[in-house]
Amino acid sequence: MTASVEVFPSARPVPKPASAVGEALSAYCLAGPAAFLLLCLFVLPIGGVLVIAVTDWQFGARTMSFVGTRNFSELFSDKAFRASLANTILYVLMVVPGSVFLGLFIALLIESGKSLRAFYRAIHFIPFMATLAAMAIAWEALLHPTIGLVNQTLSALGLPTANWLRDEKTVLPVLAVIAIWQNLGFAMVLFLAGLKSIPRDLYDAADIDGADSWLDRLRTVTLPMLGPVTMFVVIVVALRAFEAFDTVQILTKGGPGNASEVLLYTLYRESFEYLRTGYGAAVTIVFLTIVIALTLIQARVMDRRVHYS
Repeated sequence: MTASVEVFPSARPVPKPASAVGEALSAYCLAGPAAFLLLCLFVLPIGGVLVIAVTDWQFGARTMSFVGTRNFSELFSDKAFRASLANTILYVLMVVPGSVFLGLFIALLIESGKSLRAFYRAIHFIPFMATLAAMAIAWEALLHPTIGLVNQTLSALGLPTANWLRDEKTVLPVLAVIAIWQNLGFAMVLFLAGLKSIPRDLYDAADIDGADSWLDRLRTVTLPMLGPVTMFVVIVVALRAFEAFDTVQILTKGGPGNASEVLLYTLYRESFEYLRTGYGAAVTIVFLTIVIALTLIQARVMDRRVHYS
């Protein structure tokens, strides 16, 4: 008998090196807890909200019925919700530019000075660190129509006064001013960090090219190099503005009428005061959709105008 010779040996899988398997296992072990927490804290709650939004469930009830898109149809036909949505957009359009431009302006002033820089940074950063409820109560005392410091100062100067938190024309701008005052220190600190990271060589090169005035240096060097910081500040401040709730709850409760009602307050009122949890979940879905869409648009549009080096 002749021994058979295997001309074409069968392909056998090449075992992975032990080091590669260990690295993969270590990666899964390190990323696993974070992925599990993301799943539990973000993905599953959003899925739960989506399920509740298509039901008529009321908070505390033991039964619910599927209603499809009825909550969303009722939502967009509700005048109060449309007013809340318009107020939120207007509020964000006031807060974001005010916080960004004033934060940049104060950062430039502090950076151009030679003394008391730490003191000025601390003073402007304190509002961002203050408890929001205590801050709102302090503003309520300042804006009191009769004994408030704001109206007393205006009266002493011979200027007209107003019932700032009870007038439909002034309540939303006043809330926006409070939000700008709170976010100012956050924007300022980030812009100061960005200004510190700009190489001095760029300013020297700008001087050689003829950009010797402060306005030319600001336009050709400072603002382009602050692009990444500006993009981050705009996105974060916009998200904080969309999340406005505490000041509305403490100072106005959405009034007068619906003049200061914003989306998060509408969500809270419908879900926990009126116990219409299915309707409140629909408000949540609309809120999340708007926030995610605007964040992606801001990042995409601003990223094209940003200089990273």
